[in-house]
Amino acid sequence: MSENEIHETNDTLNEDNGLALARKMAEEEEGIGRRPKGPSRYIIPTVAVIWSFFQLSIASWLILDSTFIRAIHLGFAILIVFLNYPLFKKPRFGLKFLSASDTIPIMDYVIAIMAAFTALYIMIDYAGITTRYGAPILRDVIVGIALTVFLLEASRRVIGPALPIIALLFCCYAFFGPYMPDVIAFKGVSMNRFVGQMSMSTEGIYGIPLDVSATIVFLFVLFGAMMDKAGAGHYFIQLALSLLGGFKGGPAKAAIVGSGLTGMVSGSSIANIVTTGTFTIPMMKKVGYPPTKAAAVEVAASTDGQLAPPIMGAAAFIIAEYVNVPYIQVVKAAIIPAFASYAALFFITHIEASKLGLKGLSRAELPLFFKTLIGGVHFLIPIGMLLYELIIARHSPELAAFHAIWVMAALMLFQGPVKAYLNKQPIRPAFRQSIIDIFSSLATGARNMVAVALATAAAGIIVGVVALGLGGLITEIIDIISMGNIYLMLVITAFASLLIGMGLPTTATYIVMASLTAPAIVTIAGYQEWLVPLMSAHLFCFYFGILADDTPPVGLAAYAAAAIAKSPPIPTGLQGFMYDIRTAILPFMFIFNSDLILHNINSWFQGILIFLMACIGNFAFASATQGWFVARNRFYEVPLFLSVTFMLMRPDAVSSWIGIAHDQRYWVYPIGLAMYGMIYLMQRVRIPKTAAGLAQ
Repeated sequence: MSENEIHETNDTLNEDNGLALARKMAEEEEGIGRRPKGPSRYIIPTVAVIWSFFQLSIASWLILDSTFIRAIHLGFAILIVFLNYPLFKKPRFGLKFLSASDTIPIMDYVIAIMAAFTALYIMIDYAGITTRYGAPILRDVIVGIALTVFLLEASRRVIGPALPIIALLFCCYAFFGPYMPDVIAFKGVSMNRFVGQMSMSTEGIYGIPLDVSATIVFLFVLFGAMMDKAGAGHYFIQLALSLLGGFKGGPAKAAIVGSGLTGMVSGSSIANIVTTGTFTIPMMKKVGYPPTKAAAVEVAASTDGQLAPPIMGAAAFIIAEYVNVPYIQVVKAAIIPAFASYAALFFITHIEASKLGLKGLSRAELPLFFKTLIGGVHFLIPIGMLLYELIIARHSPELAAFHAIWVMAALMLFQGPVKAYLNKQPIRPAFRQSIIDIFSSLATGARNMVAVALATAAAGIIVGVVALGLGGLITEIIDIISMGNIYLMLVITAFASLLIGMGLPTTATYIVMASLTAPAIVTIAGYQEWLVPLMSAHLFCFYFGILADDTPPVGLAAYAAAAIAKSPPIPTGLQGFMYDIRTAILPFMFIFNSDLILHNINSWFQGILIFLMACIGNFAFASATQGWFVARNRFYEVPLFLSVTFMLMRPDAVSSWIGIAHDQRYWVYPIGLAMYGMIYLMQRVRIPKTAAGLAQ
């Protein structure tokens, strides 16, 4: 074997090992813990499939009280966790059964059944609990405490220690508040009141977040699991490559489009990276992107997939409930920031390709567009169905998802047999495999929901403690810390979201921060005569919760992409965060300029104008942070780019400074565009010199 062949073999092995690691991370996020052998291997998938059928039934024909639905939802989730995840990942104290991964110990069967019982207790004794609310008996207290302990332990097993620790701190604060310093002192609560709030009402564990998880989020996650199982993710990336792969830095641009499309139905940044990054990262490296930058592009694209309507992850549905608006209003508010952010990332990849002097892939290396489009056009049918139901028919999100799932199931059922018929292969085995794939996606969807269900339930503990009387106190504390300055408060909220989000899922981060800071943002802004819509405050928390996914040193998305690219994880995360800075400025802009979330904007022309200006403003900011526009920036051009950004994203502020009436604020746009054009002309004369420098 030649030296080159040896190197190629080693590279292949390294790539395989990296991919295996990334897939393992994705499996852990998707809820695959133990892999039991023997008959017990069917137990967890069976429970998961039954859970999926239950969720589908309440969306169609089964009518239950909302509290019952929440209790059963949590019961299934907590049952699967204790069956699926061992107490420890590695052996401790010489007791192997505490970390058993190939069997389910008897102890975990017992714990799982007990935990599920505590979750279902509110349903089992519903009539009695409603009559003695506020005056629980000893049995209620014991079960309530047990539920809290089981829930925190289950959350630790599947999510990690951060959320249980934060929830425990809030619980301790509820009891020891009277002994705290005067600034943060709280009157405290009794055990009876605590248990009543957490486990006997819908203002704690069984609160709004868990309700949204049980009624809406599960169906969308199931829909995404079915799309993924059917091969939609692979189709999207192949389609994006066929369209964009031949342009400058084409694989990176294809990664953004493919990851954006996949992220709309996935809601998981790590799963997105494994689905799309497997193809795009090696191709980006092939055309000349350094491994770190190739991985960082995929991280930024996959993470921001959660921003893209119509699904936007679980948090979007919770926003609709908290703000008390139809879900379509959340989509409307999020659409301009999301797509402006993606457009800017697309522009950044073009900048990077220009700086590195890269080209695209040859036409021979790319899939044929029309063949690729036709080969997976059926995947657009359920997505089209979902969008029609949400936007045109204005059906509820759960009903829209339910109908889309049935369409998706029908496609999965006939996709395999049709392909077998066209390829002149046996139809019966293909049909059998289609049925297996449907049941497999039902199990996968339920497993994917475990982390979301537990995150919403555990975050409900925090929300419940805040509802005990801490809300006003928290606003006062935040007001004191920020010294009444709304700008400083927003910076504190942003950093707190990034910090907390390092150890929490996006949904949990949003729930925690929205409960603590969203009302405070609106209130403190009101003190300074700023009218901040509640939607803006909630989206602010949502955005920074998502950005935490690629924030070093913990950002798991960066570790998954780095494993595939064979790049260092920390530099990959830092580079990904640098790409995502263009997303970080958007919340600060739409907090004060509600035009960006289309608040009180009902004109298509006006909406499109705002969108275009937001895109160009984001382009200017990207050029300022990346050091390049059409040529390398000079130091005096950076403040010009930032000025353009501010003019195009905050025309309201600029118009007030120069004495233009608020209803004439859009006349600031031509000024910003003129300055942008001036910078282009200034750099254009340097393009030949830059090209010569790159050639050298």
